Amino acid sequence: MLNLNLLKLHIVELLEKHNKITTVADILKLKQPTVTFHMKNMERDFGVKLFESRMGKIILTDAGYALLHYAVKINALAAEAERVVLEFDTLRKGSIRIGASYVPATYVLPALLHRFGKEHPGIQLSLFVKTAPVIKNMLEHHEIDIGIISTEPFSAPGLLTEAICADDLVLICSPTHPLVSLENVTPELISSSPFVLHGKESSTRRMTETWLEHHERRLSSYLELDSLEAIKQTVMFGEHVSFVSRMAVQAEVQRGLLQMRPIPGNLIERYVFAVTNKERHRSALINQFSNYLY
Repeated sequence: MLNLNLLKLHIVELLEKHNKITTVADILKLKQPTVTFHMKNMERDFGVKLFESRMGKIILTDAGYALLHYAVKINALAAEAERVVLEFDTLRKGSIRIGASYVPATYVLPALLHRFGKEHPGIQLSLFVKTAPVIKNMLEHHEIDIGIISTEPFSAPGLLTEAICADDLVLICSPTHPLVSLENVTPELISSSPFVLHGKESSTRRMTETWLEHHERRLSSYLELDSLEAIKQTVMFGEHVSFVSRMAVQAEVQRGLLQMRPIPGNLIERYVFAVTNKERHRSALINQFSNYLY
């Protein structure tokens, strides 16, 4: 019977990241011979070579990478189990790892996290700001406890989604842009204007491309920027237009720096969703945090 414990699996995962036995030993607070012993022990138990030394670095073999695939999952589940058990101390201690896409991370969560942290000072909150697809992937791999993402409705076999609020897209332009004076802004007029596209991983980019395809239009001229703030600043210069979240431009519209209009013929709905992994235990702490979202 294999003697495969969490320490050995941590060694596999850390060796793949750092390629040095000394570094792994320092991280795990072990002596270097102890790490080497566990490596040889795993190879003996499995009966295959898992590690190779190349130019002073430790490299995983194909068999080692096969083990790594499961080591990452098991280590993540073990860490999640530890966090979940700690949450049962009447909400006095514990941690929540939150992943959020840019819009909710910037315009929804700051006030909420401030209030939750003030009322639950013993709870450690960590926020990771990534694109919606990355947040979904992190949830599936148990790297975070809850995701707050702005996207069109979707379904995923292992994820549970709950809509928090609408997050519709709007057309934005400078107050001096020619489209501002027009009563009827058409898809043709928008697609012929210089446009600012979001980065390829953005859900707004996907929705923009779907809108263009639906109306059988192609952009005549465009920039591609991977920053919402950069997009807003570019549009303020007066020549370009773009599609962005209504929440993201409310302050600029109130200050007269931008104008926003409904997107003509927009059939796509978008919401801010709270997303969790169905396999994760729905603890009292996650339930308490979720109460702050609605």
